[in-house]
Order: sequence, then structure tokens, then C-alpha cells
Amino acid sequence: MERAVREEIVRFVLERPENRHLDGGERYFDEPLVGFASAADPLFEEYKRIIGPFHRTPSECMATEPGASAMAQGTVICWILPVTRATRESNRKERVWPSREWAHTRNYGENFNVLLRLHVVAFLLGHGLRAIAPALSRDWKRIEDTPAGIASTWSERHAAYAAGLGTFSLNDGLITERGIAHRCGSVITDLVLPPTKRSATDHRGNCLHFRGGGCGICIDRCPAGALSLEGHDKPRCREYCHVEIPRAVGERFQVAELGCGLCQTMVPCEGMIPRIKERPASGERAR
Repeated sequence: MERAVREEIVRFVLERPENRHLDGGERYFDEPLVGFASAADPLFEEYKRIIGPFHRTPSECMATEPGASAMAQGTVICWILPVTRATRESNRKERVWPSREWAHTRNYGENFNVLLRLHVVAFLLGHGLRAIAPALSRDWKRIEDTPAGIASTWSERHAAYAAGLGTFSLNDGLITERGIAHRCGSVITDLVLPPTKRSATDHRGNCLHFRGGGCGICIDRCPAGALSLEGHDKPRCREYCHVEIPRAVGERFQVAELGCGLCQTMVPCEGMIPRIKERPASGERAR
């Protein structure tokens, strides 16, 4: 089943027409990365301390469904949807607002990600398994005021970290082997699959800044002034991304959810895990 799950996620991403820009041309996302975390991984309990007591474990997420009971064992299936190079290149040129291509990827690409979550759930249910997409659950909530800033009852980035798909950055993004420009997704199931090994020795190990590489380029890329060496000002970032940007270009781009993505492009970790001695501004792997 491990192979079947991986292949089904990859097939859906590469074949579905919903994973293409409105003109039917370029994809929103390239081939996905897929990883697995044990639903019993102690890290999910640790997230209650790191993120907040409101953050649910996989078993607690499963138990929130009507008529469901807690799950004794299972797997958190996670994926990374890398933003295509063409879209990343379009956003590199921007300094204030996101490019149209990036805005459409954030809006319509995330709509596709919703379809992918629903498809993975249906695929597992079709095999007689239990499954839930926590981010789509009626019980999912955003918590505005926490010690960690704005948070939620289920973090797909933290699930992806648990599944060995990347580590965190100065701007709070997840740097994967395909970089930081991506969308995350996850589904919880009672299917038991071998967990993906977490190879990083530190939860921020892929970020040049925390590896002593003297980076911090994402700070200069942030038009909202929401990034500094002290970290990520979540309220300021959210105000800029969800209020100022839609007010400025939402109607012109014909989207409601735009995001920004400037700190995810024209940075060394844009499309790769950067090396300390090789930090190409394009974010592409050195040749």
C-alpha cells in the first residue's frame, strides 16, 4: 500500500487538469514529495508544548469526526507540492506584490490541493480504511492569540516535518529538498505505513541562517517588514498578505487568496536545500 499511496498522489498531481493555470497551460505544481509519519510519533504530543495545547494529535483529529473513536495506530500521509519554476521566476521579479502567476497558484492551486486531500481520503476509504483530512475538518480552527503567534489546531507544515520532508526556516516556511516555494497537504489514516526517516539533525537544519551560512536574504525580500533576525512577525505578515495585497491587486488578478511568496523566491532555498558555499540567487541547484 505504501507504493500505491505514493503513486496515486503523484498520478493525481501530474494528470489532473485542475493542476493547471486557467489558460490550460503551465501546471501550478510539479511532481510532489510524499512522506509518512507514524500517528503515534511522540513528536505530535510534543507539538502541544511547542505550538500549544490546542494542537491536536492524529488520534484526536480522527476522534473529532461524527461517530468516530480514537485511533490506536495509523499514519499521517504528507505531501509537498513544489511551485513550478516558471511561476517562481515570475515572482522573483516582484518587490511589493506577488506576480499574477504566484497569486493564481496560491488561490487556484490551493483549490487543487483541497481536491487532492479529498481524493486521498476517498482512495483510502475505497480500500476499507479510515481517513480524514484535518485541514478540511469542520473542527479545524485558527487560534489568533497564542505564545507562538497565530496558530491552528493542525499544522500541515509541522506534520510534513514529522514525516521527514523538510525543516523550518527563519521565515517559518518549510525548506524541503525541492525548496521552500510549495504548498503542503496531509491526510490521517488508520493504515500503518513505514515512517519516513527524519534525516535532519536539527528542526532548522536546512536554513542557511541557522547553519551559520550568513543568509537572511528573506528579510530583505519581505515588503511588509515582517521578518528580522528575531524571526517572523505573524500578525504583520498576515495583515499584509490577507488585507493589503487583496486590496491592491485582488480584483485585477481575480483572486481572493493571494499570499505574497516574495520571501520564498529569489532566495537560496527557493528550489533546493542550499549549501553554505553555494547560494545562487535564483534558488536553483548549482550546475
